[in-house]
Amino acid sequence: MTTQTQTLDEELETVLSERRQLINLAYRFLGSLADAEDVVQEAYARWYAMSGAQRDAVVSPGGWLTTVASRICLDLLGSARARRERYVGEWIPEPLPDRSEWGSGRSGGTVDPADRITLDESVHMAFLVVLDSMTPAERVAFILHDVFRYSFAEVAESVGRSPAACRQLASSARRRIRSIQQAPTTALAQRADIVRNFKQAWEAKDIGALIGLLDPDATGLADGGGLVNAAPPTGGGEQIARYLVAVTGKAPAATILERTVNGQPGLVVQENGVTVSVLAFDFVGDKIKNLWAVRNPEKLRPWTTAY
Repeated sequence: MTTQTQTLDEELETVLSERRQLINLAYRFLGSLADAEDVVQEAYARWYAMSGAQRDAVVSPGGWLTTVASRICLDLLGSARARRERYVGEWIPEPLPDRSEWGSGRSGGTVDPADRITLDESVHMAFLVVLDSMTPAERVAFILHDVFRYSFAEVAESVGRSPAACRQLASSARRRIRSIQQAPTTALAQRADIVRNFKQAWEAKDIGALIGLLDPDATGLADGGGLVNAAPPTGGGEQIARYLVAVTGKAPAATILERTVNGQPGLVVQENGVTVSVLAFDFVGDKIKNLWAVRNPEKLRPWTTAY
């Protein structure tokens, strides 16, 4: 093997080793695995659009790719509000399975392990929903600094503002995050028990038991993307409970499974072996405070062959 070939192979290995980091970043920025994959593909396209001399001049290919991917995400987030106005119904971030439960690829091939998202507290559905309420610059600055530990000088390169301004953006984002951190925490084992009891009560169509597991002021949102029916079960614990029992009555053959959703105990609803809904929860003490039901089939692709 020639020295030139070795150099090209080493360069390829170096840039491809950044793929998982980039996917993880972009998913947290955008709340969509499909969009994250597109962003990373575009970042690599820009890398290879440069001449060899230009690439050789880059001191840190990983840093370059992160900056470019972050800027692409920032542009996408800037146009997201307009796209959301055209989105039919509620928009909920794309739910992700546990890595051990990830099915085969969305195009029929095998999912590259590099495409799998690291499931930590920064991808919990409640966390992603709060991120979605931030300005694009707040979201990017906060994720880069507080989640991925980039310095504010590095964040500034991606956001296009001064380090001091990025520090202020992250601080503003942090105040938003405190809204979910101030609620009484619920241990993971307790969350799993609550979800299991919720599943059993739902299967039994026990409205009273469901109401007992839901906070009286619980909220529920459903995302069908205009592709399937997804009437939102909003309006408090009792209304959510009655809505869920009514939905189950219309699909007697449905199967409800306990699964990990974005790193948290959740539920998957299947009909004839096909995943038709993924439910994520947020908890306050021993009650379910928020329920998110994703039914848009385009957001369920990672789940379609997982079981």
